[in-house]
Amino acid sequence: MTKAAASVPPLASWSHPTVDVPEQGLEKVRKAGDAERAEIASALKLASLDALETRYRIMSVAGGGWRLKGQVAADVVQSCVVTLEPVASTIDEPFEVEFWRETSEPEGGEDKSVLEGPDVETLVGDDIPVGRIVFETLSSALDPYPRKEGAAFDWKDNPGSAEKANPFSVLAQLKDKE
Repeated sequence: MTKAAASVPPLASWSHPTVDVPEQGLEKVRKAGDAERAEIASALKLASLDALETRYRIMSVAGGGWRLKGQVAADVVQSCVVTLEPVASTIDEPFEVEFWRETSEPEGGEDKSVLEGPDVETLVGDDIPVGRIVFETLSSALDPYPRKEGAAFDWKDNPGSAEKANPFSVLAQLKDKE
């Protein structure tokens, strides 16, 4: 594998040229194939990614931007942080992003709160990177510390000693020598 191929993010081929987005918008459903799911599972260090589907719509926005709005649905298997056993979960996460060229700016400018509305990104080139947004949405929706039901971490400071060492015991020994 070349360095250029190694640096290509998963789902990079899931993009749409802005010139192909009709005036009324574009609706699409995409399912990841076996190779794409394996690549994503490897990138996110998942035990497996059994299903990945996204439904989305791309619409042009007044002023020269594009809005990508959709839903990511996935069946993932992660390793339990305590037992390393498989933990299955279902992800169903929405996303909404507006893309603008560097020369144009979304309406509202500085008056609009960054917490309101969709995320805003600069469009690099002429393709809307649907795959990157799907990958980021999936990765941010994963449980960072998956735990199998009933799994408990039993921490022991010193398994050989029943009682905890007193940090002042050394001082007590010095006092006894006097």
